[in-house]
Amino acid sequence: MADTATRTGDAADGAPEDASGDPLPKGFRSAEQGWPELERIPHPPRRIPLLGDLLGASRHTPLQDTLRYAWQLGPIFRRKAFHREFVFVWGHSLAADLADESRFAKHVGLGIANLRPVVGDALFTAYNHEPNWQTAHDVLAPGFSREAMAAYHPMMLDVAARLTGHWDRELAAGRTVDVPGDMTKLTLETIARTGFGHDFGSFERDRLHPFVTAMVGTLTYAQRLNSVPTPALLRRAGRRNDADIAYLHRTVDDLVRARAGGGGDGGGQGDLLDRMLDTVHPGTGERLSAENVRRQVITFLVAGHETTSGALSFALHYLALHPEIAARARAEVDRVWGDADVPGYEQVAKLRYVRRVLDEALRLWPTAPAFAREAREDTVLAGEHPMRRGAWALVLTAMLHRDPEVWGPDADRFDPDRFEAPAVRARAAHTYKPFGTGARACIGRQFALHEATLVLALLLRRYDLRPDPAYRLRVTERLTLMPEGLRLGLERRTTPRATAAVAVAVAVAVEQRDDGDPSAPGCPVHRSAD
Repeated sequence: MADTATRTGDAADGAPEDASGDPLPKGFRSAEQGWPELERIPHPPRRIPLLGDLLGASRHTPLQDTLRYAWQLGPIFRRKAFHREFVFVWGHSLAADLADESRFAKHVGLGIANLRPVVGDALFTAYNHEPNWQTAHDVLAPGFSREAMAAYHPMMLDVAARLTGHWDRELAAGRTVDVPGDMTKLTLETIARTGFGHDFGSFERDRLHPFVTAMVGTLTYAQRLNSVPTPALLRRAGRRNDADIAYLHRTVDDLVRARAGGGGDGGGQGDLLDRMLDTVHPGTGERLSAENVRRQVITFLVAGHETTSGALSFALHYLALHPEIAARARAEVDRVWGDADVPGYEQVAKLRYVRRVLDEALRLWPTAPAFAREAREDTVLAGEHPMRRGAWALVLTAMLHRDPEVWGPDADRFDPDRFEAPAVRARAAHTYKPFGTGARACIGRQFALHEATLVLALLLRRYDLRPDPAYRLRVTERLTLMPEGLRLGLERRTTPRATAAVAVAVAVAVEQRDDGDPSAPGCPVHRSAD
C-alpha cells in the first residue's frame, strides 16, 4: 500500500502544521524518517530491490494483502513499496495509545489525500492546520442533532419504500437482487434527499446514476495511485479521473445554484444544504464560502452513502448466512413495531439486537478499514517505539476488530452478542473504531446508524433472505470496502407481523451451520470459516 498521498499536495497547500500552528517536518513520506528505531519493527520476508515487499501483492486488494501480513508479523509491522516504507498498527494497546488526542492527531495520508483534487479541504480530507474543516464542522454539527435526525426519518422511510418496491418487482419476476448495487442506490438517495433536497432517480434507472459512476471512478483512481511509483503510469486513468471530478463539480454546482435561487426541491426545510448556505459560525460569524459548500456537499454525498451501503451489504450477507440470527432480529422488529405500518423515529433506537447485527458486521468488515494518526510531538508509542513529531502510522481497523486478545479465539465468527451491554462494558476502550477516532471522527455517525438500523429492520420484516449456496464472500476495495457480486434470493414473509414467540420458535428450529464444514465460505483475511 504505497503512499503517494502521504504529503501529496504540500507544495500547493502549504506545509502542514500541528495544533499550535507550527510547521510540521515535511517529507515524512517514508517511515525511516519518522521512526528512529524502525529496524525493531518486523517486515515481510523476501524483500527485493525497487519493489520492496510487493512481491506477490495484488493491486486490486492491497488492504487484504496487508491484513494477511498482519496475522504473520504481529500487532505492529512495516511494509515497503518502491522507495517508501510504512508502519501499520493493529494491536489494541498500540491503537489505544494512538487514540490519545493530546499526543496524536489525524494524519491525512494514503488514498485520502488523493481525494483532495475532488473535495479539497473538506471535513474528511483537510489537514489539521486548515481552518475550513473546523468551520464546516461547527456549522453542520446541529444538522446531526436528535431534532434534525427526527426530521430526516420520514424521508428515510420514503426512500426505503422505493427500495422495497424495487425488490418486490424483482421477486415477482423471479430474480435475485443485487445487494451492493441496491444499497448504493438507497444510501445515495437518502443522503441526497435528507441533506440536499435532491432526487437522483436511482431506482428508476437501469444503470447507476452517472454521479455514482463518477464517484466510484474517483475512489478507484485514488486507490490505484497507491499501487504505482508515479502517477505518470496512470495517464489515461488520470484523464478519466479529471473528467469524473469535473462531472461531480458540475452536478453539485447546479444543485447549489438551484437552491440559492429558490428552485431546489428541499429549499427552506432546514436540511444540510440550507445550513451550509444560511448558517453563520456561532463563534466567528463566518459563512461557508461557495467553494467550501461545494466541497462539503460532495463529501457528504460520497462519504454519506459509500460506507453505509457497504455496511448494509455486509450485514445482509451475514443475516442470509445465519437464519437463526435473522429470526431473532425479526422477532425483535415484530415485538417493538407491533402493528404499525411504519416505525416512528423513537422505535428505531429500541431495536437493540438489530443494531448489534449492524455493529458486528462493521466489526468484521469496517467499510472505512483504516485510519492514520500522526505524532503531535516527539513521543514513544506505547512505551516501546520512538516517534518523531510528524511521524505517522496506519491503524488497521479491520485487524484491530479481529484482535484475539480482545475478541477471543473465534474473532472471525459472526456473533452479534459481542455487543450486548455487559460485553461492551467489559472490553477495553478504543478496541472498536468503525467511524475513526478523536475530534476528526465521522460527523455523520448517528445518521448512518439510524438509517442502516431502520433499513435492516424494514427488510427483515418484509422478506426472508436466501443466500446463493455457491457464493463465497469477495471484498472489493476502492478506499472503502464492499462485498463483490453479492446477490440474494427473497421470499415474501407469509406472516409479516408474526409475533415474537412465533419468530423465536422458527429460530430454534433452524439448523445451526457447521463452522467446521469445509464448504463453508472462507474469510478473505484469515481463510477460516466466515
